[in-house]
Amino acid sequence: MFLIVNIILILLFFRVLFSDKILKKLMEYRWGFLLRFQHVFFFFVFILITFFTENYFLDTPELIWSVLSVMIFNIGIYYLVYYYLVPHFYLSNKYPEFILYALICFLMSSLFRILLQPTIFKMNFSETLSNTNFLFNVYTAQGIVILVASFLGITKDKFLIEQNVVDLGEQKEQLYFDLLKSKMNPHFLLNTLNNIYANSFIPSGKTSDSILQLSKLLQYIIYDSGKERISLAQEFSSIHSLTMLYQLKYDNQLNIDFDIRNEETLELIEIPPSVFLTFFENALKHSGIGLDLNSFIKVVYAINDRDLFFEIINSVPEKKALGETGYYGLGNEAITQILEKYYPGKYTLSSEMIENNRYKTTLKIDLNG
Repeated sequence: MFLIVNIILILLFFRVLFSDKILKKLMEYRWGFLLRFQHVFFFFVFILITFFTENYFLDTPELIWSVLSVMIFNIGIYYLVYYYLVPHFYLSNKYPEFILYALICFLMSSLFRILLQPTIFKMNFSETLSNTNFLFNVYTAQGIVILVASFLGITKDKFLIEQNVVDLGEQKEQLYFDLLKSKMNPHFLLNTLNNIYANSFIPSGKTSDSILQLSKLLQYIIYDSGKERISLAQEFSSIHSLTMLYQLKYDNQLNIDFDIRNEETLELIEIPPSVFLTFFENALKHSGIGLDLNSFIKVVYAINDRDLFFEIINSVPEKKALGETGYYGLGNEAITQILEKYYPGKYTLSSEMIENNRYKTTLKIDLNG
């Protein structure tokens, strides 16, 4: 009875210790160490069980050798189930075969111990400690070995499969963002290069300025947009480069106004790339800037008590004519996903039509913590 209670408590302890949620949480950080710890801990407990159940049948010298031999024998059984039966049958959905081979392992290992152990180590059986007790101990011990090996093997592979799915999902999401962030409209690039080429025949500062701003924008798209975070100074530099290219194209006649407050914070604060640039790109595209004389864009940035404030107000022409901005932004849906990833519960984003046929986009981010 005492042995049965011990076995039940051990199995319950293993179930709690290696439950899916706890196992998943721990394995996210040190899963390799945890797997090794599981094996070592189990065999430590198994040695104790074997020692205290066989000391009734053997004296100390024979008992030590018996425990060691049982330990070595069961390590082979344990890893046979853990590394072969579980991956090849259970995880391949061959459940009947898995049960059959696990049962064969149980019977063969039990029979092997029953036939050889009493003969090799000369066990003493009496009326109070009959061979029936020994048989019960052997069957129980071999059952525990196979059950624990099966449980831990299934749990390990289940976690690894789930982790691979999560990793693949994250990689897919990152590749999606990288693809979007790395795109430049080839049409816009061709037109810009044509403008530079046309201006090159007439001595003018426009040519060098156009090349400089295009170079800065390309540098941002190739290098900065691939980073996890960039400084606000880098983000606004890309916005300024795109603005200057437009101004050069339309002879500096565009009504684009920047109200940048707390400039000293631009180098200190970092955000995911392309967030502000995408909002600005949308304003360029939908404001009719360069196509409508009354079109305008106003950009406001400020920091107030560690709250980042970014706002764009742009005109909306009665007849919408989409401008060519040159940069393919992420789109509002992707921007929302980025904000949820980096600032969950710490941002507010709103986009709405306001009076006088204007459109306002406002982003507030709590930078505390």
